[in-house]
Amino acid sequence: MITAGIDIGAKTIKVVLGQDGKVLAQCLVPAGIDTAAATQQALDEALADSGLSREQVDRFMATGTGRKDCAMTDQEITEVGAAAKGILHVFKSCRTVIDVGAEEGRTVRCDENGKVIDFAYNEKCAAGAGTFAEGMARALQVPLEELGPLSLKSERAVQMNAQCAVFAESEVVTLIHNKTPREDIARAVLDAVASRIISMIRKIGFEQDIALIGGMALNPGFVEAMKRGLETDVYVPEDPEYIGALGAALAAAE
Repeated sequence: MITAGIDIGAKTIKVVLGQDGKVLAQCLVPAGIDTAAATQQALDEALADSGLSREQVDRFMATGTGRKDCAMTDQEITEVGAAAKGILHVFKSCRTVIDVGAEEGRTVRCDENGKVIDFAYNEKCAAGAGTFAEGMARALQVPLEELGPLSLKSERAVQMNAQCAVFAESEVVTLIHNKTPREDIARAVLDAVASRIISMIRKIGFEQDIALIGGMALNPGFVEAMKRGLETDVYVPEDPEYIGALGAALAAAE
């Protein structure tokens, strides 16, 4: 059976085509203003890469914040369920999965079968998501993809007191004016995001092994900040931004 998992996020749309537990193709495109068009683009590109036609796909399953608006299918799975199912497929010993995307973060505890035991969201504050890091990178005049590597050069921890993205940007500007090294500010920014996520994690507790997925998992500085804060290792799978779509594709096969 060939299935398609469609993860409609706030900033990007991911599609995974799978068959018998194997990934045939995957594609990521910006969500943009026209989500439906972007979803169609992602599916078309994944189909082209796999050499399949849409008619050859037996089932479609949607997940993500925009899953209810996906016109391609009336089947859906929550982001929590998709994350658990996807990560257990690639990392069997995972019992806690942390998903940090552009506009929200979540943590999920699951058992060895991928059944969700507990979960928590951080969806009302940008300080616990990728948008915060993106805004602070602009204030630092550093490309977002360079923020993580820059933070790894830091030799001194700098405390950021602001818990709001708006006030934090002003604090970053103040640190720049005070001649604080940019690498120390970059580390402070990512430590602030990690601190908000870890606070959420501790509400439900965590069990090892721990995996980090979502777009922020591609930021090496954030990964290190999470390891420091949790005082344990954190596994990052290959293509961490596709785990939700993979989970949806696997759910469709069931």
